[in-house]
Amino acid sequence: MAIGIDIGGTNLRAARISGTGEILDRISEKSAPDPELVLSRIGEMVRRLDAPEVAAIGIGVPGRVDAQLGAVLSGGYVNLASVSLAQRLESLADKPVVIDNDCNMALIAEMALGAARGHESIVMFTIGTGIGGAVVHDRRMVRGKGTAGQLGHITVDMSGEACVCGRRGCVETASSGTALGRHIARAGLGRDVSVDQLFARDAGGDALARGILEAWAGPLRAAIDTTVAMFAPDLVLLGGGLGLAAHRALARAPALAPWYQCPVEPAQLGDDAGVIGAGLQALATKAVAPVSLPSARLNPGRRAVPARRAVPSRRAVLVNGIPASGKSTVSCGIAERMGWPLLALDTIKNPFLEVLGGGDREFNRTLGRASYQAIWSVVGEAPAGTIFVVDAWFGFQPRQVLEDHLRRAGVEQTAEIWCHAPGEVLAERYRARLDQRPAGHPGAAYIPELIELAKRAEPLRRGPLFDVDTTKPIAFDAITQWLQATIAADT
Repeated sequence: MAIGIDIGGTNLRAARISGTGEILDRISEKSAPDPELVLSRIGEMVRRLDAPEVAAIGIGVPGRVDAQLGAVLSGGYVNLASVSLAQRLESLADKPVVIDNDCNMALIAEMALGAARGHESIVMFTIGTGIGGAVVHDRRMVRGKGTAGQLGHITVDMSGEACVCGRRGCVETASSGTALGRHIARAGLGRDVSVDQLFARDAGGDALARGILEAWAGPLRAAIDTTVAMFAPDLVLLGGGLGLAAHRALARAPALAPWYQCPVEPAQLGDDAGVIGAGLQALATKAVAPVSLPSARLNPGRRAVPARRAVPSRRAVLVNGIPASGKSTVSCGIAERMGWPLLALDTIKNPFLEVLGGGDREFNRTLGRASYQAIWSVVGEAPAGTIFVVDAWFGFQPRQVLEDHLRRAGVEQTAEIWCHAPGEVLAERYRARLDQRPAGHPGAAYIPELIELAKRAEPLRRGPLFDVDTTKPIAFDAITQWLQATIAADT
């Protein structure tokens, strides 16, 4: 599990997140313009949520963030560029910290669990104190040189309000929550008028309320049209605390030309998207270690360069489960849908059993260990960047054996699919396939042992974890979306 943190201009949210994106516990604090105060509050929230099972911490930060460098370059309402956020929190928590733009984190969550599931190219605006943005093309985050996606700073009025970025007329100055407050104040209404009250007054024929909503939604529509013209996405999402209200207000500002027609939908995860995405991203990258660069003292006259995080050379999806747990069906389905090579323990072992002939239980185990080693030898010879699907019962050997194989094979990131079913179901499956397996596999006498094993078997819990009850229809769409958002997020 991981801790996901979402830094906003109004609130700081933190949650303990499972490997499947479930929120296990959550807390929130008020945000502040003082970066040191924000860091102090984040540190306290992490202390309260921390647990031995927490493997990493992810933080969504407003503003320009270089995720690879782990650096905040500039911010808006909460500017954390002056504090070494990731490094200081790593020192406080003694756990790896991953940071990214807050809207990128929210979109990762929506791709895994929300409204962006099944979509290939998505543009997302988050409407809150300010306006954030994220762009995904072919299911890859568009980063440019590191900080692409600052959609809140699309110019919609060259002579408009001054923006914190130094320019005028950014959509953030006209269509954010802060801007809505200005529209309401300038119309002479009280500060306590909410957006829901505006909709109610508009429905009752109040021209003043309608004018406020049109002034708020019109610039956002212009920014959406611009992104549709630039990226031709198949979906535009509106998230953040005011995402649903902004989507509703856009009815007052329809797209003006057929060129800009694109579905615009509210995000589904609401304020939870940021913490969920941050947690999932932390789990997906927690195994990546910093690369040590030469000391500036060894290179006199050269400016020190911040250490970049290494890109994992190889990755593996560990489809785990005891015999008859259904992992072969799951692993084959994943490999077919994702286009990743599949290495299954039995697929390697069975030809040897057929050629060498069956043996006793110890011979089967020895051959299993050799086949296991062969899998990781193949992985280690693959090109850098390859993602493998590996099908095995990983509990049949000590955990350290797996860790040694992963290290030697250069696998720096894993995600686990845990397949399971009740022991009685496994027994029936195992019995039904006894005559289909080569001699050398345990026979019917193994079934009572299998039933007992089902009671105590546990997943590895090494990195992100997706639980699959194979007595139910396999939710391959959910699995592949989760894999895209975790182990394949930056491929």
